[in-house]
Amino acid sequence: MMQVKNIKNIIFDFGGVIINIDHQKVENAFISLGVDNFDELFNKVSQTELFQKLEKGLISPREFRNTIRDISGINVTDEILDFTWNQIIGDYPTGRIKLLKKIGNRYKLFILSNTNKIHYDYYITQFRKEFGFEFQSLFDNTYWSFKIGKRKPDIDSFQYVISKNQLMPEETLFVDDSFQNILAARQLNLIAYFLKPDTDITDMFEEGILKDNIVTNL
Repeated sequence: MMQVKNIKNIIFDFGGVIINIDHQKVENAFISLGVDNFDELFNKVSQTELFQKLEKGLISPREFRNTIRDISGINVTDEILDFTWNQIIGDYPTGRIKLLKKIGNRYKLFILSNTNKIHYDYYITQFRKEFGFEFQSLFDNTYWSFKIGKRKPDIDSFQYVISKNQLMPEETLFVDDSFQNILAARQLNLIAYFLKPDTDITDMFEEGILKDNIVTNL
């Protein structure tokens, strides 16, 4: 059986794990721009794999914006479109940031996130303004899909982090709120923890140490 005490490394997802996200808020924001068929719009965007391409850095933010304008039929500036698109980004609960500061002395910490440059520029600036230091300083390394050209649940995204840091999967915990990413991580023998809705990473630790009972959710 896996022993929590053997875990030396933790790879965290970002959205929904470190920072809150709000799907309803971004839907409302697009509706306020005149996009009454929000679900239809995003179904079309998904079918064109536009999100995936943006998150892998295969298209530029400019190409993304222009495609959104074409599909939605709205004619707004880049600034307004970015503001609307960024409404999905919520807050950084201070308890999580305090936790990351504390556990960084005991574990090697990493981020592996599917994200894009528009969102990244926004929430990294947001963090700096709110906390007065750089988000990346909380981690040994951070890996953002649009920078590394790989995204979860593709196996090569996990392999990239493992290889770059010479991690041993049996000593590495991966935390994500998407079960398809959990299943992918387990294919590489990573210890994968599914963060269920209405739970928090702060629930996983006691005095800066992983609780033994997290094995029940692996």
